[in-house]
Amino acid sequence: MKYLFVFLLFLPIYTYSSDTIKIRELYAGDMQFSELAKSLDGKRVKISGYMAPPLKAQADFFVLTKMPMAVCPFCESEADWPDDILFVRGKDTIDVIRYTEPLIVTGILELGTKVDEETGFVSRVRVVNADYERAL
Repeated sequence: MKYLFVFLLFLPIYTYSSDTIKIRELYAGDMQFSELAKSLDGKRVKISGYMAPPLKAQADFFVLTKMPMAVCPFCESEADWPDDILFVRGKDTIDVIRYTEPLIVTGILELGTKVDEETGFVSRVRVVNADYERAL
């Protein structure tokens, strides 16, 4: 029992405020946006998730996933867009954070299909003008 207590003592404690939403809350099913997502479109939000490994160095964007992923899950078309990732465009060049560390992303939520001019990526949901921090 003593060892269990010591083990639990060193587990990271992740704190999410009540206004932080999860990626899964953006969809209602069948790839349709939830009422919550629609009400937050164009507004500043906080979303929890994990940074997928970036596709290139010195980028100002990354993909936020609901679970840690060792490779970037970004898809080539909207038809293949999974409902458990979102495109994040930062204010500045991103500092890569290990894919197993939880993050809180804060920025403007955008819904609807869009082709990113710089990368050519097609996304259904994005957070732009974003900042991020470790969720500890």
